[in-house]
Amino acid sequence: MTSPTKDAVLVVGGAGYIGSHMAKMLAQAGFGVVILDNLSTGFPDAARYGDLIRGDLSNQALLDRLFHEHAFVAVLHFAALSQVGESVRAPALYYRNNVANTQNLLDAMLRHDVRRFIFSSSAAIFGEPASAYIEETHPQRPINPYGRSKRMVEEMLADYDHAYGLRSVSLRYFNAAGADPEGELGERHDPESHLIPLVLQAANGRREHIAIYGDDYPTPDGTCVRDYIHVWDLCSAHLLALEHLLADGRSDVFNLGNGAGFSVQEVIDTTRRVTGRDIPAIVQGRRAGDPAVLVADSQKARRALGWEPRFQELETIISHAWGWERAKGEAW
Repeated sequence: MTSPTKDAVLVVGGAGYIGSHMAKMLAQAGFGVVILDNLSTGFPDAARYGDLIRGDLSNQALLDRLFHEHAFVAVLHFAALSQVGESVRAPALYYRNNVANTQNLLDAMLRHDVRRFIFSSSAAIFGEPASAYIEETHPQRPINPYGRSKRMVEEMLADYDHAYGLRSVSLRYFNAAGADPEGELGERHDPESHLIPLVLQAANGRREHIAIYGDDYPTPDGTCVRDYIHVWDLCSAHLLALEHLLADGRSDVFNLGNGAGFSVQEVIDTTRRVTGRDIPAIVQGRRAGDPAVLVADSQKARRALGWEPRFQELETIISHAWGWERAKGEAW
């Protein structure tokens, strides 16, 4: 791990997919990194770029101890539960973890005078899109407890800023994808629900086929179009947001995405080219609530933060994810 030359930050959920990549980028930027993760969905071996503390945000004594022992300049929060279907079946779990536990964290920050917070939000706060390209001002009508929990935290952050001066940046992203360009880290979920790793599992023989849920949408090839953002580009936006707050910037919200959509069929065809494998695909019926096109407008982040994604090509995103799947997939 890189020897820290800057101040310490707390990365909550830093043993998960996005959090582990973020911890690596922060360490490479010279920050001291402490990771807090209850390992309910994260993996200890992913937390290689920080000091891992196993614990839960419900444990206020643990939070007080961490803030007492470390002079954190900021907190980055990636520890939400994120399965839409599960949130519908078990809303209490989602409101407890995503909302109540986040409030525990914010209150601990206030007790120890830490007033910079980066929040991993979600496009799920928007619900059914009113337009194909989603700007920050798009109406917020979340349609499931997961999306509502994210919106509640954003509202809480606005109130905490107004009342207590706790500055925050909320980053709403669409479909995180890809893997660490150096091959050290990648995407692992159990069960897996994201399209690109599912297609790669089929390419690697760990899945018999990939399902296409509807091929009669009003898109060029009839399949849904989504915005896939490389996880490393996602983390670079978080780092810029952190630097914004460290420079006494004001609280803000940003949508993060590639700015270009790729269809389900394009993802499958590109994966076939990248892997050189025949990937069986079976068309099934549409899923309820799946819009035809969902793409982020990220111009605000580009203007305000100077964010410039590096890995926008779908082939690059899939190539990095394929390297991770080939190296690690069969061992899981």
